[in-house]
Amino acid sequence: MRSSGLDADGFAAAFAEISRWPGYAATPLVALPALARELGFAMLWYKDERSRFGLKSFKALGGAYAVANVLRGKLAAALGREVPGSELVDGRHAALVAKETVTCATDGNHGRSVAWGARLFGCRCVIYVHETVSQGRRDAIAAYGAEVVEVKGTYDDAVRHAAAQAAAHGWTVVSDTSYPGYTAIPTDVMHGYGVMAEEVAAQLGEVPPTHVLVQAGVGAFAGAMCAHFWIRWGERRPRFVVVEPREADCIYRSLEAGHPVVVGGALDTAMAGLACGEVSELAWPILAGGANVAVAIGDEDAFAAMRRLATPTGGDTPIVSGETGGAGLGALLAAASDPALREALGLAEDSRVLILGSEGDTDPVIYRKIVGRSAEEVLA
Repeated sequence: MRSSGLDADGFAAAFAEISRWPGYAATPLVALPALARELGFAMLWYKDERSRFGLKSFKALGGAYAVANVLRGKLAAALGREVPGSELVDGRHAALVAKETVTCATDGNHGRSVAWGARLFGCRCVIYVHETVSQGRRDAIAAYGAEVVEVKGTYDDAVRHAAAQAAAHGWTVVSDTSYPGYTAIPTDVMHGYGVMAEEVAAQLGEVPPTHVLVQAGVGAFAGAMCAHFWIRWGERRPRFVVVEPREADCIYRSLEAGHPVVVGGALDTAMAGLACGEVSELAWPILAGGANVAVAIGDEDAFAAMRRLATPTGGDTPIVSGETGGAGLGALLAAASDPALREALGLAEDSRVLILGSEGDTDPVIYRKIVGRSAEEVLA
């Protein structure tokens, strides 16, 4: 694996910190044997992030962990000593923490995590959203006390605006995407995401899956999962499949070209959390060497996956998955009727496939519109 700043010690430190936060619990790894048989392989697992810290998304792991490290650094400078995370959680330095402001751009879930972390630790938070972020996702961020500001244009425009505002006001950007001169905080974010991979490894035991399907926006989540599984399993690591929307397939195009490619335009996809046109500088070297396949799917594929997870057959457990959470299954469903795609994915009768279900119904209104039922009705 080419150098990225991610390492075993960083992943271990993130797990040690996050696993001590109030409300921490490993999220379920749900076996779907009937669906696996239907799709023609041995086993399918879905890592269900809907219950993660009440945020309905894996993003709680990354943004909030980076906020904690930012604030610990500020406190260390002010107090002249290292400050453990427990002193942040218990509010021991509330007056100093309250003077700090964190900010970022978001498609919805990362901003919610940063806002939640800011509330948990007691600092101010300003979140920038682009025009197509739904009102439900904006309201969910604001519910944690953050100021939510709309930026004209795309997610990548909002990233640049957040950086400019932070520089002007002395705030700290807590972004999940990296760019020249800005890598330390995104590294913390990615190490935080690694908690999910650590849980998966513990839940599966000694035998890794043969395939992992992971969705990508800027690639931070995909890069973190790829790096963690690479470090943990080495030559036994799974075949790694990156899934993106057709309208925002920057990693697909970058892998095809052999260098980072920027995807322009409106990036208009219902998979709002993946509507990103530029690959993270940190994620690129990991995925360039570690991704075996990239697949670009349509919104209709993600919708089909959401409905299929909500309406299982053969005794499988019903699952509530949002638009981005269903991306991996969307690719598998497409492969079921496309022999060339199935061959590219390397699927066989003995394959053991892991889907990383990144979010639940993060916008309940949109979820009901797509699935036809609320999350509560599905789970009932």
